[in-house]
Amino acid sequence: MNTLTKLALGLMGQLKPQAVPETDAIVLPAPRLAGGMPLMEALQRRASSREFDETALDPATLSEVLWAAGGVNRPDVGGRTAPSAMNSQEVELHVALPHGLFRYEPLTHSLQLKAASDVRRVTGYQDFVDTAPLDLLYVANHAQMKLVPAAQRERYAYAAAGAMSQNVYLYCAANTLATVIRAWFDPRALSQAMGLEADQQLLLCQTVGRVKAAAVH
Repeated sequence: MNTLTKLALGLMGQLKPQAVPETDAIVLPAPRLAGGMPLMEALQRRASSREFDETALDPATLSEVLWAAGGVNRPDVGGRTAPSAMNSQEVELHVALPHGLFRYEPLTHSLQLKAASDVRRVTGYQDFVDTAPLDLLYVANHAQMKLVPAAQRERYAYAAAGAMSQNVYLYCAANTLATVIRAWFDPRALSQAMGLEADQQLLLCQTVGRVKAAAVH
């Protein structure tokens, strides 16, 4: 679906996801926690891309992308790979796949089904989001931020989401994947498609996939 069509549907309140067969929760394989590209080289390669191969990510790669974004890296204290003010852990990571919308559960490293629908085309006005294999959706749960002053909650949540998205950027750079962080979407349509509640705020989206062959130079 092209950008103009999405804009028109959004104005009419008709930008909606596609229904798909309901699926079970997904237990992800354990991520690799050793080896990999040196940090400085990954930083040098970090870039945004808007061209994606449509092939689904294999389970191991999906597992590591999600763990990089916000997985548990210190099990003894429940610490995560990205910071959170006062350890609120307010940013929930939702995962838009062709076969459903899921929420990533860091403690069990699993995906829990939220909706039997393909919401990818609602995650942004760009046409590539419709067919890229993975769209990450960063959502602030303000109910988790009771220790943070109300006036500061949104700012803190955006900071945490930014850290999570940069983790994904570095993982992608180190593993020859393409990614781009996005803020151009219809928040009302996407929040409705995701079934978000009043205390949940949609922050950012991020597309991930393998580099499209034609985009490799």
